[in-house]
Amino acid sequence: MKPTVLILCTGNSCRSHMAEGILRQAAGDILNVQSAGSKPAGYVHPKAIAAMAEIGIDISGHHSKHMDEFLGQKVDTVITVCGNADQACPMFPGQINRYHWGFNDPAHATGTEEEVLEEFRRVRDQIALVFHAYAAGLKERPARWADSDHK
Repeated sequence: MKPTVLILCTGNSCRSHMAEGILRQAAGDILNVQSAGSKPAGYVHPKAIAAMAEIGIDISGHHSKHMDEFLGQKVDTVITVCGNADQACPMFPGQINRYHWGFNDPAHATGTEEEVLEEFRRVRDQIALVFHAYAAGLKERPARWADSDHK
C-alpha cells in the first residue's frame, strides 16, 4: 500500500490543491497524495485551476474537503501549507511525519485580473520548488517508505 501524504491548508481552495497536483505529478506512483482544509471553502479557486493548467496539471476535478474526512485513515505524512492549518492540525492515525511549509494565500491577492493571476503563478512556482525537491528526496530513498508500513 502506498504511503498517504495529506496536504492541509485552511480553505482547501488554492495552495493545498496546487501542492497536491504538483506532488502527484512529481512523485509519480510512489505516494497517495490528498489535500484538505480545516475550514474548507467548498470550491477550488478558478485561478488556481488556471495557473496549474499553464504547467500541464489538471486540478479541475478536485473538490474542497474537510481534514476530518481523513481521521479514520492511515496518514503517513501531513504537510501544512499555511499557518492556520498548522495550528488546527490534529494527529492522524499512523502519522509518522509532519512538515509545515507556509506559502502566501493567493486568494487574498488584489489588483487587476492579470495581477491576481500573477500572484497565483508566483505561489504555484514556490510550491513547485519545494514539492519537487521533496519528491526527489523520496525517490532517492524509497526504502524509507517501505519501512514506514511496518511501524
